Amino acid sequence: MYVCSSVRNSHFPPSATPSPYTPPNPFNAPQGLHPASAVFLDIAVRRTSLLADAAQQLSCRPAHHLKRPLRVSFVSLGVAEEGVDQGGVSREFFQLLVAEIFQPQYGMFTYNEESRTFWFNAAACLEDGAAGEFRLVGAVLGLAIYNGIILDVHVPQAVYKKLLGEAVGLSDLEEAFPTLGRSLRAVLSMDPDQVEDVLCRNFEVQYDFFGEQRTVPLIPGGSSIPVTGANRVQYVQRLVEWTLNESVDTQFRAFAYGFHQVCGGPALSLFRHEELELLICGLPHLDFGALEANARYEGGYHRQHPAIVMFWQIISDFDLDQKRRFLFFTTGCDRAPVAGLGALVLVIQRAGADTERLPTAHTCFNALLLPEYCSKSKMKAKLLTAIENAQGFGLK
Repeated sequence: MYVCSSVRNSHFPPSATPSPYTPPNPFNAPQGLHPASAVFLDIAVRRTSLLADAAQQLSCRPAHHLKRPLRVSFVSLGVAEEGVDQGGVSREFFQLLVAEIFQPQYGMFTYNEESRTFWFNAAACLEDGAAGEFRLVGAVLGLAIYNGIILDVHVPQAVYKKLLGEAVGLSDLEEAFPTLGRSLRAVLSMDPDQVEDVLCRNFEVQYDFFGEQRTVPLIPGGSSIPVTGANRVQYVQRLVEWTLNESVDTQFRAFAYGFHQVCGGPALSLFRHEELELLICGLPHLDFGALEANARYEGGYHRQHPAIVMFWQIISDFDLDQKRRFLFFTTGCDRAPVAGLGALVLVIQRAGADTERLPTAHTCFNALLLPEYCSKSKMKAKLLTAIENAQGFGLK
């Protein structure tokens, strides 16, 4: 009998240093089969060098290889993990990769606390090799769409508009940078006779270059041209254009190139930017009532079983972060698909009588293997331990 699934076991991160690992041939294919005939995009990555391994193996692939179904294997401590990728391993790969890409130490993106979104770092592409890194980010988003993976990506809608070739303006800047947007709205509503004296600004903009303030004129000679009531509209237009387009042109072009390598084509033009965002990020709202209504039970469990009643009471009492962790534990993604959680069928299977073992999950099949714990408090403790240490496949 052939059994193939991504089994998520809870484990605590190992403290040992991984042994050296050489990534596989990028044109991975069964022996005797030419790489061009392979039907999957196979990559193997170390958990300790996720970004570097992914960049190395994806950057050397021809564009048409990126349109193949992705198949990922993880390597921990020099040993391939047991999970066979039927969807669950790929979902964890994308989640971990995206989380690492947006880490501040890489300097690729800046984070706006007010909008809670990331934006391209205007200084990033002045560093060697940064364009290739932005191409990787774009390719990752494209691969996620192509493989039906929902990502926890927080970027303003201006990014999706620009990917579709739509114009961006002041309303988009207000969403991405609320304080700046409100300030520019205030400039437009000021008494024209007071603009120059109150604003005291010229046609220039300052930006941070790794702690150093740099100044860029918005128009030729802008550093000596004051903003007045007569030219304030032009000033606002130029500042919006510089912020959303010109300052990040190199970064965004590389990002868009990577994205369109995977998802480019006439079909993309059929989407609105809101729909493109849904394809990548899914729905932020989590309706666990819909998830419960569509759940399926196996191994002796049923809707009225005492263990199942306890289980849904526990899930209902979870806070939002715990619910997201539970969703990630069982499905490999902490967001709802485009059609909502009602479109998921969570399978809850009895995994034996009361035990000290933790619950496990087959993320490829949205299946939770839940022992019949003797009490609600014990079930809650075991569930919390499982979902808070849910990374890796088949590790003991």
